Amino acid sequence: MFRLAAVASVVLASALFAPAALAQTAEPHRVVLKTADLTGTDKEIIIAVLEVPPGSTIARHTHPGEEAVYVLEGARLQMPDGKEIDRPPGQAGVNVRDVPHAGYKVVGDKSLKLLTVHIVDKGKPMTVPAP
Repeated sequence: MFRLAAVASVVLASALFAPAALAQTAEPHRVVLKTADLTGTDKEIIIAVLEVPPGSTIARHTHPGEEAVYVLEGARLQMPDGKEIDRPPGQAGVNVRDVPHAGYKVVGDKSLKLLTVHIVDKGKPMTVPAP
């Protein structure tokens, strides 16, 4: 019985005092708000919110269509070349079909939160990895 209590104490202490380096980094999380067909076409519209926590990376990718982006909550980004830039709230942009973009890491202590609107080919993946 003493042995079981000792093991339980060690396990509990390890869980409570584990170094931050062992903690998992949160991953980007997308919540799709609405999907609809684009009338008279073979395209669909996808409205979503993407949250990218500090330490997370958005890999370079393309879309089989257009992506409009609006920054809801800004953050500092480290670009693939190591340069750091701010992405402030209220900034907007458009990523065009089949052009690679992203490849950045969120640095600092703030998450990046984006409202995205994709108009993409229906039935294709919304995001395609880019070299």
